[in-house]
Amino acid sequence: MIRVKFPPGRTPKLTFLANHPEAAEIRERLHQNIVLRRLQKADFDALAGDLAVVDYKKGDVLLSQGAHEMEQYFVLDGILKRVVASSEGKEMILRFAREDEMDTSYAAWKLRTPAPYSIRAVTKARVAKLPLPQWVEFLDARPELKEDFEYEVMHLMSEVMAHTITLHLLDAPGRVHRFFRKHPDLSERVPKKELASYLNLSAETLSRLKHAGKI
Repeated sequence: MIRVKFPPGRTPKLTFLANHPEAAEIRERLHQNIVLRRLQKADFDALAGDLAVVDYKKGDVLLSQGAHEMEQYFVLDGILKRVVASSEGKEMILRFAREDEMDTSYAAWKLRTPAPYSIRAVTKARVAKLPLPQWVEFLDARPELKEDFEYEVMHLMSEVMAHTITLHLLDAPGRVHRFFRKHPDLSERVPKKELASYLNLSAETLSRLKHAGKI
């Protein structure tokens, strides 16, 4: 079981949305989130009371692989990554999440299993979050939102599966081309080392492909 903890002095500060000095701007951003954008005002206000806003530094861990206490994350700014690690410490990046997207370990929580991956900040990131039990209680009272959310969870699972298949079926230039085509907005924002790891390449190979004009 892999557990990652914050180094001493690195625990991010948590501020509830209701008390945040930038609450109005954050609420506006949350209204653009892929899961929350159809929420009516009364429902949004009910959720806002439970949301905490956290600013993470690059490399900070939001969720540790193997954890049992899980949260729901809405990305306000920056980029997160979902990472799975072997007992030998070898890691694989499963996906990136950027502004207006979300990440979760909802399936594991429903199955009552430990988190199968970690979630970390690729860049400086601002996230709104709440414990999964509270989020699920909120969803259960709103069937339409629950349907939208579970559809997005299945979409993310399908995305991760497609990425894993791509690593086996496409050569190095093909993998890079596919990423640039599907995620043009991330191609210049994700650090080269992180992008190379996601594509199962070395940073040197990625640079060589760029310099050779193959991507």
